[in-house]
Amino acid sequence: MTRILNALGCEEDDRVTLVFVSDRKIRELNRDFRQKNQPTDVLSFPGDRDSITGDPGHLGDVIISVETAQRQADEAEATLNEEILRLLVHGLLHLKGYRHDDAAERRKMRDRERRIIQKVSQGEDA
Repeated sequence: MTRILNALGCEEDDRVTLVFVSDRKIRELNRDFRQKNQPTDVLSFPGDRDSITGDPGHLGDVIISVETAQRQADEAEATLNEEILRLLVHGLLHLKGYRHDDAAERRKMRDRERRIIQKVSQGEDA
């Protein structure tokens, strides 16, 4: 996790909560917070860094559905660990402000994901 956070340019004391859930649970979260009544692979919830009562080092929460990650890994002929790494990086990029609402943003985010995963996989920090 430290290598990923370093590659994202995070501060040394930045923290993230990572939660693994079932499709059932992520569907509930997706419905309650995004009004999409279906499972998804990853959700990101930013921390309240600017609030007086918020934790200034808490970037936010990343929630990953292990069931969906396994299906996607199987489809991509990847391992579950590889897919979870991809989803974690994707979720962290959202916490850092990346979006994929249009083609240009999707391309930029995908490129950043690939670069970070490559660096982390090769054991580089940045």
